Amino acid sequence: MHAGTATATASVAAAALLAAGTFLLSNTSAPDPDTTTTAATAATGHAVPVTRATAPAGAPLVISHRGASAYAPENTLAAVDRAHALGFDWVENDIQLTKDGVLVVIHDTGLKRTTDAEKVFPDRAPWAVKDFTAAEIARLDAGSWFGARYAGTRVPTLRQYLQRVEHNHQSLLMEIKSPETYPGIERAALQVLGEEGWLDAGHVRDRLVIQSFGADSVRTVHKQRPDVITGLLGTPAVARLAAYAEFTDRINPEYTSVSADYVAAVHALKGPHGKRLQVDTWTVNDAADALRVTGYGVDGIITNAPDVVRAATGAREAVG
Repeated sequence: MHAGTATATASVAAAALLAAGTFLLSNTSAPDPDTTTTAATAATGHAVPVTRATAPAGAPLVISHRGASAYAPENTLAAVDRAHALGFDWVENDIQLTKDGVLVVIHDTGLKRTTDAEKVFPDRAPWAVKDFTAAEIARLDAGSWFGARYAGTRVPTLRQYLQRVEHNHQSLLMEIKSPETYPGIERAALQVLGEEGWLDAGHVRDRLVIQSFGADSVRTVHKQRPDVITGLLGTPAVARLAAYAEFTDRINPEYTSVSADYVAAVHALKGPHGKRLQVDTWTVNDAADALRVTGYGVDGIITNAPDVVRAATGAREAVG
């Protein structure tokens, strides 16, 4: 498909989606699921599992960013469980290495924003993840900053995170964070994934994607495990896409930088597994933006509020 044709097609699709979703645009903030109950819940007094309904063909995959992080502290097991309770199979997380070489799930390279490290270790500024052992990080409260009900929530190790995702029968988009800070993190991540059963044919085919902003890191993952699906975060120039397509399967840009023409340019190429390159855009948290990028033809939407995106677009929750 030529870029101009893609733009025209996407514009028509966007218009249709906007018409269908107009009623959502008056309230685009993410509602707290805890404030709503289903009739079945009210009648029985017990929580009722969310139905994973079949969505329209061609609807984007919805991926819960750092878990359902609009509703629970990011990158924690509580956020994974909240995504599961809402009916979402795909979660995204971030991994880094501790001082003693343990992979932990946390976004910032510093501990200050999402833990009480400054209080527990007042003399350890700037509280970089790489300067703390796994045992020290395990002592930290990673939930109180988000809300009192999450006091005592811990920073999970990658092993703990994988076990919870597996328990919930969910799938994982895993980001290797700041690979330049952690030499060898790719091999360490693949080792843990393998030991936890995440590199068998079923997981690799349907339930795992590894991404990074670092092109060298993505290339390293592909070299070490060519069967694993990979994603490159960012919006590389169209002229560079063919080079990246040699080792990545997905180009994952920020939603403010994506367009119908860009999506068409990505889709025009095939990745290392012989399939069309795909686009997962981030971080989309309201109905208007969700409708817009859906009109561009993106394959996935990464969001803190997956229920908002699902309501706006009919986005699917599982690969189908």
